[in-house]
Amino acid sequence: MNIDAKSFITAMSAIGAGLAAIGCLGGGIGVGNAAAKAVEGVSRQPEASGKIMSTFFVTAALSEVTAIYSLLIALILAFK
Repeated sequence: MNIDAKSFITAMSAIGAGLAAIGCLGGGIGVGNAAAKAVEGVSRQPEASGKIMSTFFVTAALSEVTAIYSLLIALILAFK
């Protein structure tokens, strides 16, 4: 079986793009867990809602950044 280098690289890029797209799920799961815990924390201590929500927004932003990087890598590999 003779496989040329260009088709092999294209196939591996497609597989890599699919695997990188799975990383986007991590951002959704992370933000979902953070939101659940933030709502739980606010319901337990409403007077601390300001601190809890500011911490939630920082952690949600960090979690979404990893998903955006993963999406960027997937797009780069898909259109290579």
